[in-house]
Amino acid sequence: MKIAVIGCTHAGTAAILNAAKLYPDAEITVFERNDTISFLSCGIALYVGGVVKDPQGLFYCSPEKLAELGVKTKMSHDVLEADLTQKKLRVKDMKTNEEYEENFDKLIITTGSWPITPKIEGIELENILLSKNYYHSNTIIDKSKQAKKMVVVGAGYIGVELVEAFETNGKEVTLIEGADRIMSKYLDKEFTDIAEKEFADHNVKLALGETVVRFEGKDGKVSKVITSKGEYDADVVILCIGFRPNTDLFKGQVDMLQNGAIIVNEYMETSKKDVFAAGDSCAVVYNPTGKHQYIPLATNAVRMGTLAARNLVKPTIKHLGTQGTSGIKIYEYNIASTGLTEISAKDEGIDAHSVTIVDSYRPEFMPTHEEVKLKVVYEKQTRRILGAQIISKTDLTQSINTLSVCIQNRMTIDQLGFVDFFFQPHFNKPWNFLNLAGLSAE
Repeated sequence: MKIAVIGCTHAGTAAILNAAKLYPDAEITVFERNDTISFLSCGIALYVGGVVKDPQGLFYCSPEKLAELGVKTKMSHDVLEADLTQKKLRVKDMKTNEEYEENFDKLIITTGSWPITPKIEGIELENILLSKNYYHSNTIIDKSKQAKKMVVVGAGYIGVELVEAFETNGKEVTLIEGADRIMSKYLDKEFTDIAEKEFADHNVKLALGETVVRFEGKDGKVSKVITSKGEYDADVVILCIGFRPNTDLFKGQVDMLQNGAIIVNEYMETSKKDVFAAGDSCAVVYNPTGKHQYIPLATNAVRMGTLAARNLVKPTIKHLGTQGTSGIKIYEYNIASTGLTEISAKDEGIDAHSVTIVDSYRPEFMPTHEEVKLKVVYEKQTRRILGAQIISKTDLTQSINTLSVCIQNRMTIDQLGFVDFFFQPHFNKPWNFLNLAGLSAE
């Protein structure tokens, strides 16, 4: 059996490692444009901010390790064409410019995603950077050494984390976001208000509800960002607008969402026989709505890559869907969310209610008892839990993993009130705050 894998970040690495173990007699070939694999891009801000000193710790696999497993590791190789019906690939060795044809019995598409770069006047100016891979992180560090004024465009997790890293390093930072709140995909207003105040208290300039109109430069380098409402001086600009699936090779050959995300079934099979896909190139079933949705997260990628390998020969283990569970630390605050926010539930046309708990996470007789804010969103009619958000200066983010399981198992807000949680004064109260949310729902 000849297995070809295109792309080797999180999903690709997981697929290859599992396939090599499960099918020792298979001939596995991986094609990767870069000369590195498995870089944890979620660690870029930690690297840029100096928290992580050695970036090698952000790689959890290597081409050499794959080669040791007997995988034909084709680094710096670009797949130019893919004929999924004839099961053929046309490949270019980027170092020698040699082109050749490769065939396969099974194909795993793990081509990932790429940052969205809109056609804005002046975007070709120097020092307008992207933040996705290892090379980007090194460029950001290099360019920011001499820079004083940093502008980040896009207030998702990556943009927000970079803002904190730059501010902590003594830079003047402006954060531009088209929506009227930061992190609005993940959190409702009462949570983003706290995060925004934290940034304002650290002298970060928030330009919310503004879209970039053009970039202006001096001597070929960016010097100013012009938005729909103002203008901001900039030595370096980082674009963190979002990601799109890297799937142009396969258009017209497999079913996709409008944005190009490949649709897979619960066994990671595409609409074409013997062709599987995983990771940021894919749409995945989003359990709160039951729809296929594009949710590019490393956690989704490694699960999907593992399942693609396990289901390669025959359907074995189903994908359970995702809640889009994620977390972030902003200065002293630990924040996490899962599933739908109250706003996104209403955008989906769901009649949703919510309950918010503000309480000490453990008894007040303890030496410290930090406050926790928890919000749980649920469907009014069925009372099924749809999503949750948490914020506290104590790290209580694992509670969101618990609520992720509740959503996955279609539990109700009333059942949450009586789930069995332990009590010990070091950690919580006799009624855990998750129970309290369930008990307090209308």
